[in-house]
Amino acid sequence: MTRPPTAAQRRVIDAADPVTGRLRGTEAQLAALVKRGLAFRHPRPPHDHFLTPAGHRTREAPEPLTATEPRAATEPRAATEPEPTGGFAARVGGEDSADTGPARAREVHSAWQGLLELRRMTNPDGATDRPCGWERAHLVRAAALALEAAGHPPEGPDTPGYRVRATPQ
Repeated sequence: MTRPPTAAQRRVIDAADPVTGRLRGTEAQLAALVKRGLAFRHPRPPHDHFLTPAGHRTREAPEPLTATEPRAATEPRAATEPEPTGGFAARVGGEDSADTGPARAREVHSAWQGLLELRRMTNPDGATDRPCGWERAHLVRAAALALEAAGHPPEGPDTPGYRVRATPQ
């Protein structure tokens, strides 16, 4: 187990871009985060620093308790958190779990950027404003990803939102 980040390092981690994880800080702070495995230095210029998955988990974890806080709050939350299911899945609406945290925002952003790259690579003229073959073959998932990437919330058990379903057409 490693030591928790210092207060200055924690401020740098907390100030990171929520989607990309780009860090801003002094060279010493960034080098210390790289050494701890919480950040990496991009190999291409301008050689910016970004959070690693461990850095994102540190950012999303609650602040460590001080000596004056009660011990009951230190119980693990792992039993109440859902298990990861594997790959990314766009929300079509009507699901019970509605994780809307920063990790989900990063996943949606990455999936949308991947879809735009797929459009660029498969359209003959490299256009990204027209659907590609994958989107035509997976209409429900593509529409749900587009809605979620645009910031629209999916329908939940008690919340209104979008719901995407296949039709006979």
